[in-house]
Amino acid sequence: MIIRFTIPFDVSGELGCPPRAVRGGRGLVLGAGVPKAPVHEHGDPSPAEKDVRTSAGQPGKSGIDAVSQAASVQFAPEEHLGLSVTSPLPGHASGGSDADGRRRNRRAPHGVSSRRRLISRSVQTSPTLSETSPRPPKSRSRVAKITTLDLFAGAGGLSEGLSTAPGNRFKAIRAVEWELAAAATYALNHGGRLREGRVEGGPVYAGAIEDWLAEEDVPQVDVVIGGPPCQGFSTLNRGGVGAHRNDLWRLYAQTVQRATPKYFVLENVPAFLKSDQWGVFRETLKDGILRDYDIDFAVLNAADYGASQARKRVIVIGHHKDLPAIGLPEATNSGRHRDLSEALVGVPHAVDRIGIPDGTVEFQREEFPGAFSTRDLHFGRSYTQLSLDRFKAISPNGGSRSELPNRLKAACWLRHSKGTGDVMGRLTWEKPSVTIRTEFFKPEKGRYIHPEADRVITHYEAALIQGFPEDYRWVGSREEIARQIGNAVPIPLGEAIGRLLIDAF
Repeated sequence: MIIRFTIPFDVSGELGCPPRAVRGGRGLVLGAGVPKAPVHEHGDPSPAEKDVRTSAGQPGKSGIDAVSQAASVQFAPEEHLGLSVTSPLPGHASGGSDADGRRRNRRAPHGVSSRRRLISRSVQTSPTLSETSPRPPKSRSRVAKITTLDLFAGAGGLSEGLSTAPGNRFKAIRAVEWELAAAATYALNHGGRLREGRVEGGPVYAGAIEDWLAEEDVPQVDVVIGGPPCQGFSTLNRGGVGAHRNDLWRLYAQTVQRATPKYFVLENVPAFLKSDQWGVFRETLKDGILRDYDIDFAVLNAADYGASQARKRVIVIGHHKDLPAIGLPEATNSGRHRDLSEALVGVPHAVDRIGIPDGTVEFQREEFPGAFSTRDLHFGRSYTQLSLDRFKAISPNGGSRSELPNRLKAACWLRHSKGTGDVMGRLTWEKPSVTIRTEFFKPEKGRYIHPEADRVITHYEAALIQGFPEDYRWVGSREEIARQIGNAVPIPLGEAIGRLLIDAF
C-alpha cells in the first residue's frame, strides 16, 4: 500500500546555509513497518552508564508533528529506563520548528526570512524482515552479467556499490568472509533469504579464506574484488595489533591467479603504499604469480565520488595484459563535495530507542541479533553524566574538546595539549563527515558527536554516511554491525568503480 501526502518542509535553511536537499533530488521513500516487541539492548550497559536519565527537553531531541505522528510514530515503552524517547517507525520524521530537530543557532540576517517549499513524500508499507522473501532485486538487465568474486567481503559494501552502477550488471558468484555476523549480512543482501528465523542461501562462504582455498575450487570470474584486512597498515594502529594479518593480501593474489579474472580491484588504507608489503606485492606483479597483470593505483577520496564523507583509500585496479588498461574512475564531485546535511536530511534528532532492537536470527547454527533494516539502527546508548556534560559544553556544528573547561577534561588531555582535535568533537553540517571507522559510536574515538544533538551519531546515521540504502539488512550485535559499517567501502566509490568496469566490458 502506498500512502502519499505533502507536508511543508524547510529544505533551504536560513540565508548563508546550504539547502538540505533530498538525496538524489527526489522525495524520500519511507517505510512504515511497526516494531512489535518491547525494546532492550543486547548486552548490559557498563556500570558507569546505568544511572543516566534523559528528558524530553534535552537539547537535540525532536518532537513529531501531527502529520508524521499519525503516519509513522509510536512511543517506545521506555518508562522503566526513565527515558522519554520518541520512536519513529521506519521512515524519517519531517522537519519543522526547533523542537523538531531543525538546525538551531542558525538565524537569518535581520529582515531576511528562510524560504520554504512543499516536498511530496511517499510512505510505503513493507513486509517485516522475518518473511521468507529475499531482498528485492534491483531492476533487471538483459545484458550479460559481469561475474565477481568478493574476498574479505564484510557486509558487502563493495559488492553493493558495484551493483548500484547503472544496469545492474554485476553478479557475485562467490564471496568469502570469516566473521559470521558479517557473512550473514552479506548473504541477506546478495541472494540469501530469511526462512523460519534462519539466514539461508546466498553466495557467501562463512570462514577463513585459507580454509576456502583448501576446500573449494576457485570459480572463474570476470572480476575479483576485495580489501584484505589493514589493521597492521593503519597509522592509527601504533601498537601493531593485527599486523600478522598483513600477509592476507598474498591469499588475495593466489585467488586472482586461480580465478584468472579480466580485472581485479584491491582496496586498502593509504599506508599500504608505504609498507614493506607493497614492495613485495609489486614483485608478484613483475616476476611472481600476478605477472600476467598490470595495475593502476592511486589514493582516492570517497568525497570526490559523491560520498558525504572524507575517506581516503588506495584503490588498485589490475587488468590482464591481454586487455587494455582502464585506469581509475574519474572524480565526479571534486571541488563540490556533498556535505553531511545531505546524507542525514530528515533524520530525527531523537533516537528511536536505547540499545539495539529486539530480534534474533540463526546463521551457521549460531544465534545473532537481527535482522534489522538500516532504518532500524537509529538507536542510542546510555551516557554517564560526565559525557552528557561534555556534550553540552561543546558548541554545535563543529565544536571540539578544546572548548571544555578543565574540570570536564580527561587527565591525559590536561597533560597533553597537543594531539588530534577530532577526539570528542562535533561533526559539521556544511562539510563531509570524517572517516567512519569501526568504533564511531564512541565519542572518545573521533569526531563523531552529532552536530547538534547531545549524543554520538547512531548506526543508522553512520550507514547513511557510508551510502547504504534504507532497506539494507544487518545481522549482529552493536559492535559487530559497527565494524561492518566502518569497514565497508563507501557505496558511491564502489559505484564509480562499477561504472568504470562496465565501460571496460
